[in-house]
Amino acid sequence: MPDFQINPTAAALLGLLHEGPMTGGQLMAAAERRLGPYWSMTRSQVYRELPVLAEMGYVRLGKPGPRSSQPYAITASGKRAFSRWLTETPGRDALRNPVALRVAFGQQHSEDQLKTLYTNANQYHSEALAMAKDQAKEVKKNGDPYGAAALEFAVAYHKAALTWLKTVPSE
Repeated sequence: MPDFQINPTAAALLGLLHEGPMTGGQLMAAAERRLGPYWSMTRSQVYRELPVLAEMGYVRLGKPGPRSSQPYAITASGKRAFSRWLTETPGRDALRNPVALRVAFGQQHSEDQLKTLYTNANQYHSEALAMAKDQAKEVKKNGDPYGAAALEFAVAYHKAALTWLKTVPSE
């Protein structure tokens, strides 16, 4: 079967499957745990990509488990596709910040709405920063400098967001 190009979500799933066979739910949990601080995937994306990856020959289905859960395992073809994806130019960042979008329309907000928006954003980024710092420290301690470096991106992002929030107009 010929090799086909894969999208970043499919590549993330193939990367996670290098750890061993997983069901869709296990992949979702692994993605949230390992990639969540800097890469988001929805459950629908995971379950949409898995049959496509199977059709392409990049994963194979294992024996059904409890509640008809299907484990997926990466194939040799899937490993080649993932390796090829690693060598491709990553493309541009997709920047979509819901708080910045609302700030862009700040003149239509009341002062209370803006205050609530900023308070909630500060709380979210503060909590996410603390979690990313803890994860980075743990991953580094466990000997994964690459995972730690990716998590440091999340640390820097949340720090930047908190710095930016201090500068936005409040009225």
